[in-house]
Amino acid sequence: MTDRFDACLPHILHHEGGWADHPKDPGGATMKGITLAVFREWTGKQSTKAELKAISDETIAAIYRKNYWFPSHCDKLPAGVDLIVFDLAVNSGPGRARRFLQEAVGAEPDGVIGAKTLAAVAALPPREVILRLRNRRERFYKGLNTFGTFGKGWMRRLSEVAVAADRMAK
Repeated sequence: MTDRFDACLPHILHHEGGWADHPKDPGGATMKGITLAVFREWTGKQSTKAELKAISDETIAAIYRKNYWFPSHCDKLPAGVDLIVFDLAVNSGPGRARRFLQEAVGAEPDGVIGAKTLAAVAALPPREVILRLRNRRERFYKGLNTFGTFGKGWMRRLSEVAVAADRMAK
């Protein structure tokens, strides 16, 4: 597989937007989707919200690649599947992204992407994997207690990402 990180990242950044610090968001303060906690882990210090607001685009890309793209094995996934898994990893964590991918392709949902999971992905048309992941994510989001606050945005994001992923898979 070709590393398509640079083709997928703009879709993530579009949906993550700029600065956010919604009191009901369990992620807390974020800049372009990078939480203060993730930023502090990255910098190795008690970075401030002001420092997070000033994060460079290069640092944002490096964090997304190291913390979400590679842990979700997006570099080993077909075009389109890589985007929807990457977006899920950013939105809900790499562990959940790996398990949902495994569920979608009928692999053991143990969160470990290995040869069996990748073979199961390869055995299905990418557009089918994308559809299954889209449906699984919708069920997940609707079950969250913050759906009333964030659900409309999540559904819009999911729809737009699924359409873009489907286009990439064609």
